[in-house]
Amino acid sequence: MPDGMAYKARMNRREFLQATAAAAALSTMGAYAAEFADQKKRVGLIGTGWYGKCDLFRLIQVAPVEVVSLCDVDRRMLAEAAEMTAARQVSRKTPRTYTDYRQMLKEKDLDLVLIATPDHWHALPMLAACEAGADIYVQKPIGVDVVECQAMVAAARKHKRVVQVGTQRRSTPHLIEARDRILREGKLGRIAHVEICCYYHMRASENPPDTAPPDYLDYEMWTGPAPMRPYNKLVHPRSWRAFMEYGNGIVGDMCIHMLDMVRWMMDLGWPRSVSSVGGILVDKGSKANISDTQTATFDFGEVKVVWQHRTWGEAPDPKYPWAATFYGDKGTLKASVMGYDFIPSGGGTPVHKDVTYEFEQYPEDKTEKDLERHVAPAIRGHMKDLLRNIATRGKCVADIEQGYISSASSILANLSMQLGRSLQWDPVKGQVVNDKEANHLLRRPYRAPWVHPDPAKV
Repeated sequence: MPDGMAYKARMNRREFLQATAAAAALSTMGAYAAEFADQKKRVGLIGTGWYGKCDLFRLIQVAPVEVVSLCDVDRRMLAEAAEMTAARQVSRKTPRTYTDYRQMLKEKDLDLVLIATPDHWHALPMLAACEAGADIYVQKPIGVDVVECQAMVAAARKHKRVVQVGTQRRSTPHLIEARDRILREGKLGRIAHVEICCYYHMRASENPPDTAPPDYLDYEMWTGPAPMRPYNKLVHPRSWRAFMEYGNGIVGDMCIHMLDMVRWMMDLGWPRSVSSVGGILVDKGSKANISDTQTATFDFGEVKVVWQHRTWGEAPDPKYPWAATFYGDKGTLKASVMGYDFIPSGGGTPVHKDVTYEFEQYPEDKTEKDLERHVAPAIRGHMKDLLRNIATRGKCVADIEQGYISSASSILANLSMQLGRSLQWDPVKGQVVNDKEANHLLRRPYRAPWVHPDPAKV
């Protein structure tokens, strides 16, 4: 074969392989990709751990975005995420990597920023992303304290940013069906009491020794505005929720999801008051300092929503260990991430629905490491809702204000338990009524040189 023909054959083969790879990537996006074909967003991710990748890869599945930058203080985790992202996105380009979100956002070349850091690192990157002109997907709870949450709402509104909060129960297919078919059609009748719960044994039970941080982790930056604790393997990765320094315990992790789901399904706003009791009552040997037992009551007036978690013992209903139970005078609805059951009063026909999977449309879900497969459709739905609202400049189903209400309400539950009294909330002033001590606790101290955001100055 002449040299020119050989070169042409090699080029044709290379172009064929590139086209095949691109087609394979596009095939993972599903039927909705065309809806967002003109929204080729430039995307950055801050926090490339477990859920950061889950969120990012679901976005890649539904829209032809270009992931141009990734940021993490763990260099090993960052490199792995860059490699995985290059293999997943259509262009096959490897994103730029950063260990400081400020440097990433300084480029001002991002349309959309995803934030999936530990909770104590949600607020500052979100505020910086607003200033950089990006729209935002931020994980829940939006802030680690109430004033952070207020600053985040203020920044989103000031900079006219579209923000979706990772309370993806609002985009879970079977829960949308339960809301529409059961609640909105009045099949429960009058609802005055809802129980929400989590009985997973998810609290860290170990007491490992403190050590030096690994050389691939910038522990100073990881700690950021939080109090500096000695490094411990429970801190990073994924077990940081064992410590109140970085989050709000199981209430801030699991209660917020169920409380937000109930608020959305019943169209509830702020609770009038929040009260909570509990503590470390059973597992006293662990290094974890979050409660292992806690009850909280969110009083919405004619509706009381009662939370319970235990990280020990058995769940009252093994089919619904993390769930909401709506009690109406015409029937009962049990709802969770795995499905729902409607049990009518008086011997009517019950309704059962299992979680929706989408393995035929998105076969890569079957093999993706650490993916919560039952949650993947909800994350995709959340991303689609975000993209639609970016196009219209509307408010997402889990808009930042809804995230504020659910986040702050959960934080107030912990403050009530800490103070030993019920807290009455004034949503207009954004303060606890007639409680100077409680209002002082709405803003956590920041470790220097980090400065706590002020809602009036963002």
